[in-house]
Amino acid sequence: MNQTRRKRRPDPYPPLISPRVRNIFLLLTFLFIVYILFSYGTFRRDRISSLARSLSVFPTQRRHDRISSLARSLSVFPTQRRHLLFSIAASHGSWLTRSSYVRLWYSPESTRAVVFLDRGGFDPDPTLPPVTVSEDVSKFPYNFPGGLRSAIRVARVVKETVDRGYNKDVRWFVFGDDDTVFFVDNLVTVLSKYDHRKWWYVGSNSEFYDQNVKYSFDMAFGGGGFAISASLGKVLAKVLDSCLMRYSHMYGSDSRIFSCVAELGVALTHEPGFHQIDVRGNIFGLLCAHPLSPLVSLHHLDAVDPFFPRTNRTESVARLIRAASLDSARILQQSVCYDSSNTVTVSVVWGYAIQVYQGNKLLPDLLTVQKTFSTWRRGSGVRSNYMFSTREYPRDPCARPLVFFLDSVGSDGTGGSWSSYGLHSVGNCHRAEAVKGLRNIRVLSRKLELNGEQKNPPRRQCCDISSPYNKSMVINIRQCMPDELIAMNS
Repeated sequence: MNQTRRKRRPDPYPPLISPRVRNIFLLLTFLFIVYILFSYGTFRRDRISSLARSLSVFPTQRRHDRISSLARSLSVFPTQRRHLLFSIAASHGSWLTRSSYVRLWYSPESTRAVVFLDRGGFDPDPTLPPVTVSEDVSKFPYNFPGGLRSAIRVARVVKETVDRGYNKDVRWFVFGDDDTVFFVDNLVTVLSKYDHRKWWYVGSNSEFYDQNVKYSFDMAFGGGGFAISASLGKVLAKVLDSCLMRYSHMYGSDSRIFSCVAELGVALTHEPGFHQIDVRGNIFGLLCAHPLSPLVSLHHLDAVDPFFPRTNRTESVARLIRAASLDSARILQQSVCYDSSNTVTVSVVWGYAIQVYQGNKLLPDLLTVQKTFSTWRRGSGVRSNYMFSTREYPRDPCARPLVFFLDSVGSDGTGGSWSSYGLHSVGNCHRAEAVKGLRNIRVLSRKLELNGEQKNPPRRQCCDISSPYNKSMVINIRQCMPDELIAMNS
């Protein structure tokens, strides 16, 4: 058959742009987008540089605040518990009896800690931090007459903590003894005020004046605990051994650390929430006049009486920590309220004790420490010189205020808490009609949140007494009004 070849009909819709021209157009578009992105990045860098230069026209404090705010918003996340690494100095003998204190504040789920011992022999305990044996320190001289060479080993805990690689994601190295109890959430709050990328040495000195004279007013006493920023810790670890050789004449480990930090040009930043507790006996008066700063640590627990009646030392600390777990920032914070109709003054030390006074007691008097304790150093020639003002504690129980100790504490489920305090009866004393039947006190409060403004300077909170009361009293703690005075209405 004859096949007829059909002619191809022309395309009725010819392309407007040739493939070659289209490819060139796409390439140019791609290059234009790259140029825009590059130009935008350069613009952002120029804007940031311009912003930084413009900050220089402001006063120093405003410039510092603006730069700090900018840094926080760009890259710095808030300090949390996981950013703290605790290094606990102990010995084989002391760890047998004092590990119960560490167990009270250590949480394996949220707290990072390591215990340094002079020798091993302990099985792992999941409720306690891991234990490691300190390195040999026999090459270092120790020349303090009658002192303990263990001070060198304890001082090197700072170096060993860094050298052994325990520093992943660590912002703060915290050091203490096995009889130091830390209030970890409060410590996080305190340290979050400081930039861990700078060199910081944070702690407090002794309550006993003579101890500070003997060692230094500018030294962080080790038993009360101290913190070193990660940036400083890494440098300190490199130079510490040379300092140990140079300061062989010193007594303790904290003196050696202080001296080496001083040689690096860093001074102590005082935080009053660290407590060395260089006193003995009943520290009721000390606990009832805690500063407005958050409670961070307590030390020398074996040298003081239990905090609560009918408890041992471990049980008493556990009760305090249980209250702190509900409202950490409020623990030991003092509020004073007045019942002018009955001329009654009430001092509430949240989570610990309440004192009910007959008559109008002025606030400054109630903020002064009652001398319920004895001096750290014993002897007939030792003076009662402390780093704070004191007032005498009446020897006659009937001349003292009514005292109520914490019995229980709980959450109300709405961001608040209640705490119940029972009367601690001493002697058959005559009391005023308004309070003679009082047996328990219930305190209501909202959780105390310490934001940036409240951390420094803080303000004491006010409280109201619900009346009438006979056997039971209800107190509500609240923020003070802007111009409210903590005083009895006249």
